[in-house]
Amino acid sequence: QVQLEESGGGLVQAGGSLRLSCAASGRTFSSSAMAWFRKAPGKEREFVAGVNYIGGMTSYADSVKGRFTISRDNAKSTVYLQMDSLKPEDTADYYCAANPTPVRHHIATVRERYRYWGQGTQVTVSS
Repeated sequence: QVQLEESGGGLVQAGGSLRLSCAASGRTFSSSAMAWFRKAPGKEREFVAGVNYIGGMTSYADSVKGRFTISRDNAKSTVYLQMDSLKPEDTADYYCAANPTPVRHHIATVRERYRYWGQGTQVTVSS
């Protein structure tokens, strides 16, 4: 089992940056694919970025490609989301998720593939 706790959310002006962190506990973190999802008011939860268990493969939603960077430090059991050039439409609750049974060479983008979830951290981008 994996427990996840996000931090780093807050209020930022458009064009600014934030770095989200997700601290994990549990023995399966290092073998789990990790991802960030977000849910904006009135919208469905959507995939933002994912990273495989080693960290060498990443995937991004088109809406954040080139602006967000996902990374992980298995020694610290932490996954990060560096968010640059933030836009008001990035405003959402951001959730960290773990997939303990990843398919090799593939990063799932659907939430049903992720078994463990954090409580979320709020990001607000003002215009």
